[in-house]
Amino acid sequence: MNDLSLPEPIEAYFAADRRDGHAVARCFTNDGVVIDEGRTHAGLAAIEAWKTAASAQFPYISEPLALEQKDRTHIVTSKVTGDFPGSPVNLRYAFTLERGKIASLEIKP
Repeated sequence: MNDLSLPEPIEAYFAADRRDGHAVARCFTNDGVVIDEGRTHAGLAAIEAWKTAASAQFPYISEPLALEQKDRTHIVTSKVTGDFPGSPVNLRYAFTLERGKIASLEIKP
């Protein structure tokens, strides 16, 4: 990872993203939500299942490149490289934080 000053819960997310679904889910609040590819995954079990399935389908590495903040939302642009059509691609991860955890994450092209 480069030298971005990411908030701790976001830094933890990208570190967990290199491991497994359980590690990713632990970064979220109990009622956390992920929106990815038009699908909503609500709650820790659903987030763990989403990450596990995504990693199994197309192994990838996500490298944060830039951070901006708009109101309560932290937007990280990340280069995602992996075994999927169109790799690499820059994606925007919009995080909303709550009590030291991720309350919501929306991933967009």
